[in-house]
Amino acid sequence: MKRNPTFVYKVCLALSDILVFVLAVSLAYYLRIWFDPRPFYFEASTLEFLKTIAVLSPLWFVAAVVCGLYNRLIYIHRPRLYGRLLLASGIGIMALISYEFFAAAEIFPVRPVAIYALITLYLLLIISREFLAAVRRFVLRHGRGLLNMLIIGNNDSSYILADYLRNNTDSGYQICAVVAQKKYIPKYLHDKKFSSLDQALKATTPDVIVQTEELNTEKIYAQAVNHHTRYMFVPNQDILISHMGDMDIIGSQPVITVSTTPLVGRARLIKRLSDIIFGLIFLTLASPFMLIIALLIKINEPRGKVLFRQKRLSRYGQTVGIYKFRSISTNVNGLSPEKAFAKLGQPELGKIYRDSGDQLDNDPRFTSIGRILRQTSLDELPQLFNVIKGDISLVGPRALVQNELNKYPDKNLILMIKSGLTGLAQVSGRRNISFEERRRLDVYYIQNWSLLLDIQIILRTVLSVLLRRGAK
Repeated sequence: MKRNPTFVYKVCLALSDILVFVLAVSLAYYLRIWFDPRPFYFEASTLEFLKTIAVLSPLWFVAAVVCGLYNRLIYIHRPRLYGRLLLASGIGIMALISYEFFAAAEIFPVRPVAIYALITLYLLLIISREFLAAVRRFVLRHGRGLLNMLIIGNNDSSYILADYLRNNTDSGYQICAVVAQKKYIPKYLHDKKFSSLDQALKATTPDVIVQTEELNTEKIYAQAVNHHTRYMFVPNQDILISHMGDMDIIGSQPVITVSTTPLVGRARLIKRLSDIIFGLIFLTLASPFMLIIALLIKINEPRGKVLFRQKRLSRYGQTVGIYKFRSISTNVNGLSPEKAFAKLGQPELGKIYRDSGDQLDNDPRFTSIGRILRQTSLDELPQLFNVIKGDISLVGPRALVQNELNKYPDKNLILMIKSGLTGLAQVSGRRNISFEERRRLDVYYIQNWSLLLDIQIILRTVLSVLLRRGAK
């Protein structure tokens, strides 16, 4: 799903919680210093105390995550939220005390500061959460940040869900279309009735498709994937018992969200942070080699460019400019393989190139240095800049050009996440597997992403480059 206001709200909650934690513990420290004349166990400057608490604030954030403070089913229900806030506050302060004990560090100059901090933290968390909730309600009631919902299904649940959302913008949804018979649609929504899903998708831009009956499920889910739209369905009793998927409640209707990829919400943020960290590390290590490669390319063809920028497709079909060291002769650089071979007087190589999975031994387009760069995959090192910029990810499906993607039946599934500098297909022997096999591996990666899988692929990529395996 392209728009995700819920994720933005969760980020605001997380930043606010960390700020409140530092403020609460600092306020407790201030109260103890200025309003209690009893001596300290040790002397500690206010600045040093603040720095220590700020550095240890991730401990509190972990406690907040463990207690589910960013779970929608918790943060929208006050009684449940207040209990979790108290639990998280206690765990956070205990984490500081434990760190102080096991690390033999000096944090609290007197023990009552921890007690003051617990009380202050809990009260300030309630205040900050109520303030952010009020801001969220204000924004939603003014029509900002609402997700467009398309309801499909001849079922009483369609009526119940649509009727609930009429006066409950706090849910974060608004109806943009309903595909159902008139008796299952409230009268005020008859102008948003469509006879088919295709018609509704052409006329509107939904962020969420909710299905309320079990007919044509595969087709409707495929349409959701093709339009990069979140898919939900209202489950029957059997599914409720088995409870498959992420359960949510809109009004009185339980719904289950079916995610095409685990890379949503927090996981997406983790992947982005890992891209920045690993990207900077690899760029630092690769910089001397990149400088040498640039000099060799310039010596080989003094009038040619060192880098070239190729348009590729990334997440949601976004066009990005991918940087590479130029490995192809200047006179055919930038041309499609077919046009390049034709210009070189060998047009028959175009078909051989495609039939061989977009690869060709002794490709005449390459320069002498370019052939080495391609064999070692060193021509792709400049893409580290794309990774840090956020154009692509360090690990993901291969960034494709439009004509390559058109060959693939499930192309929109490939475009659910950012393309990658390396990926599962590349480290699985890209010289020895077909285009279709590479795409199947890409789909597997998209549907089974994990940070551990990314790390394994990165390590295998480094090994493949060192051993010169799998490069084209």
